[in-house]
Amino acid sequence: MSARDRLIVGLDVPTIAEAEKVVRTLGDTALFYKIGYQLVFAGGLEFARDLARDGKKVFLDMKLLDIDNTVAKGVENIVKMGMSMLTLHAYPKAMAAAVSAAKGSDLCLLGVTVLTSMDAGDVIDAGYEYDAHTLVLRRAEQARIAGMGGVVCSAEEARAVRKIVGPDMAIVTPGIRPAGADLGDQKRVMTPSDALRAGSSHLVVARPIVKADDPLAAASAILAEMDGALAA
Repeated sequence: MSARDRLIVGLDVPTIAEAEKVVRTLGDTALFYKIGYQLVFAGGLEFARDLARDGKKVFLDMKLLDIDNTVAKGVENIVKMGMSMLTLHAYPKAMAAAVSAAKGSDLCLLGVTVLTSMDAGDVIDAGYEYDAHTLVLRRAEQARIAGMGGVVCSAEEARAVRKIVGPDMAIVTPGIRPAGADLGDQKRVMTPSDALRAGSSHLVVARPIVKADDPLAAASAILAEMDGALAA
C-alpha cells in the first residue's frame, strides 16, 4: 500500500458543511476518511454513504458493543453502506458476532484495544486488572482468534501487537502527531514515520490536518514523511 492508502483523515468536525470543506480542500490528496460520533450525530451516516459512492474509503468509527444479535444486525447494515472499516470494542463475543455478520464482505472489522487517551492509571481506574500495555496485547490476541480484520491501538504498542497478529491484520493507530504538534487529549502518541516503522499499517490523523491553517499542506507533509518511512 502507498502512503495515500494508509493515511486516514479523521473528520472530527461538528458539521457536514465543515467535513465537506475538508474533503474539497484535500481533493485527490486524501483517499481515506474516518467518521466518528461527532459527525455521525450531525448527519454523518448519509455523508459516509456519499463519500463511498464518490470513490473514497470510509472508516466508520462507531466502537460497537452490545448483545450479539444487536451487534450482528448493525454490522449487516453497515456492510450495505459500502464502508471500508468499522470499529467495535474488542470483546470476544461482540467480535465473533461481527465477524459472522460481515462474512463474505470487504468490510474490515477493527477491534479497539485501549483508547489512546488512556494511560496505565486510567485503565486501573476503569476496573481492569491489567496495565494498558498488557490489556492491549490480550485484546489483540482475542481479535486474531475471532478472525477480525485488524485492531486499533496506539503506535507505542504496534510493534508488540504485530508479533501477535502477524503480517496480514491491519494495525490502525490514532494519536499520530507530527513532531512539535500539540498532543491535545492524547497520551500515547507517535510521529507518522515512527508509527509505520513500529508496525502500524494505517495512521489516523485528525486535528493536525483538519485544524491546520492549511490542511492540504499539512496532509501533504504527513504523506511525504510516510513515503520516506516506507521507502527506508
